[in-house]
Amino acid sequence: MLQIKNVSISVKRNLRTLIENFSFALNPGDRAVFIGEEGCGKSTLLKLIYEESLVSDYADWSGSIDRSGVRMSYLAQELTPAEKQLGIYEYLSHGADPAQEAAVLADAAVQFQLPLELLYSDRAIGTLSGGEKVKLQLVRILLEQPDVLLLDEPSNDIDLETIKRLETFILTCKMPVLYVSHDEELIEKTANVIIHLEQVRKKSMPRYTVARMPYREYISQRADTFRHQEQVARKERAEQRVREERWQQIYNRVDHEQSSLTRQDPHTGRLLKKKMKAVKAQQRRFEREAENRTEIPDTEEAIFFDFTAGAALPRGKCVLDFSLPELRVGERVLSRNIRFAVYGPEHIGIIGANGAGKTTLLRLIAQELLPRRDMTVGYMPQDYTERLELAGTPMAFVSSGHSKEEITRALTYLGSMRYTPEEMQGHISELSGGQKAKLFFLDLEISGCNVLLLDEPTRNFSPLSNPVIRASLQKFGGAIISVSHDRKYLREVCTKLYELTPDGLKETAGI
Repeated sequence: MLQIKNVSISVKRNLRTLIENFSFALNPGDRAVFIGEEGCGKSTLLKLIYEESLVSDYADWSGSIDRSGVRMSYLAQELTPAEKQLGIYEYLSHGADPAQEAAVLADAAVQFQLPLELLYSDRAIGTLSGGEKVKLQLVRILLEQPDVLLLDEPSNDIDLETIKRLETFILTCKMPVLYVSHDEELIEKTANVIIHLEQVRKKSMPRYTVARMPYREYISQRADTFRHQEQVARKERAEQRVREERWQQIYNRVDHEQSSLTRQDPHTGRLLKKKMKAVKAQQRRFEREAENRTEIPDTEEAIFFDFTAGAALPRGKCVLDFSLPELRVGERVLSRNIRFAVYGPEHIGIIGANGAGKTTLLRLIAQELLPRRDMTVGYMPQDYTERLELAGTPMAFVSSGHSKEEITRALTYLGSMRYTPEEMQGHISELSGGQKAKLFFLDLEISGCNVLLLDEPTRNFSPLSNPVIRASLQKFGGAIISVSHDRKYLREVCTKLYELTPDGLKETAGI
């Protein structure tokens, strides 16, 4: 099977080490997930395992990856521009036996809820929704029949029904799976090996942990271990302080006695010198013991985030009264007779099948609400480039249009969100998806928004950060209108759920 030995990865631009001496063997039956905070190198490592040319333009690496005799398939976070230009059937077809190909495509159409005729069409892949693109990559993997499956954020953009099918696929496929995911529920239901990548000591030291256990068990065990380690470390430090205080008292007394000694008492002087020598030897022994004491755990903690300071909305205030005869993308009618009203501090979640038009609908709502002057409305799009200037810097983005006091607060928050000074001043294009998402949340927070329009707000945050995000949004006193496929977000944050169907928005009881 796949063998990885002593792999280290560093970024060419700043020589920062992302991963150091990583070793791992993927065994039959493994469903191994990479977890870790944003920008710690998860996707880079997965790309390197598949094909080093995918990272060669921005990263150097050493170590060995034994892929001999292993046929791998890789699901990327983003298709290449060239792939987006391909027709669907051209992208899927690999010259397999026609009968076998037809059988696989027929099964895949059912498994992933795709029209069979779509799989044989010449329609450009770039015209599809994000979820449809992910589904097509999964269909292509089925056609490739690999020995090992590598998945980079497979649940991004796919609808709730397809996420459940993806879980079944990961659990029942015969090949071992190595994947990156931020979806807590997907990880909880599918992973039996946790690979935790971290950047500790202010992102100066990488480390990793491999735990062959379910995610919740790993998180609980890790917390217990760190709690015990911290208790031992603090006890040792308290005992050390007591010893040092006693030592200081002895030292001061001997030093005082030496200073007060007269030359007429040489015998006592020799004894005091001997005693001082012993006291200093004791100090050196304490210093050696301090070098071997238990360290206080240095963990890559979840980000600090607090949306509760945002302005609240009174109950009953009409935030939105929206109607639309037809929801269109080009000539295609996606939904009809949409009526939608939001009042006061409601937290709305919009769900629906891939390609139903959820993102299009939220854009239209944003166009209606953003000009309002009776509310402060913030918008986080699914495609970050709608608002982020990739050539700009995080510092410039959070500073734009804000007072000196707000900018100072923004810089404090950037630090609390684990941006290094170099990242604050670097190009936004060089940030991970999660780091870019943090910029939106930071901008929304310092703007004092009381209405939030969020398109897939949690999709790029790690499973360690997402509970913080959900808890803060749950307590937010303003209105939230959001599109999401994140089941924990929909359950914990949203007070009402609507499903976008061809016949309009329908309130639904739950997921």
